[in-house]
Amino acid sequence: MPHLREGNVADQVLELIPALRAYALSLTKNRPNAEDLVQETLLKAFSNIDKFQPGTMLRAWLFTIMRNTFFTSVKISAREVTGAADCVSLHAVVPANQEWALRGREVIDAINHLPPHHRDMLILVVLLGESYEDAAARCNCAIGTVKSRVNRGRRMVVQYLGADAGPISA
Repeated sequence: MPHLREGNVADQVLELIPALRAYALSLTKNRPNAEDLVQETLLKAFSNIDKFQPGTMLRAWLFTIMRNTFFTSVKISAREVTGAADCVSLHAVVPANQEWALRGREVIDAINHLPPHHRDMLILVVLLGESYEDAAARCNCAIGTVKSRVNRGRRMVVQYLGADAGPISA
């Protein structure tokens, strides 16, 4: 392909840039997106300049490239849309768990202040999830003793934590 013809077409393309900008703006309704569309159109046009047939309408050829580029980008962006339900920006990056960590330390401290027989039963039943029967067998005592110690241990922990503490459940 001779360089003379390439230069001639390039000059004509430069003269059509204002019309390309206006057409891109009518398609995108957004100036930054319109500028991107013009640039992409020009890039495609210059990389395929050998496919342009001299004597045909350069303006129509460029507008066709732009229209096809725009519709392709619309199809691609339609597939990339995320719903509000799965949008990651709606989820906190770091959960606010400082208060829970502090409250957990307070509960552990309260449990550590219990008398050993209440503390052991509370840990076995409430924290480790053992049944009353299994805890009784493990500690070689009656089920009623286990229930009583767990109940008293809970009350002591709540009392230690203060009036705003909620119940500690099994």
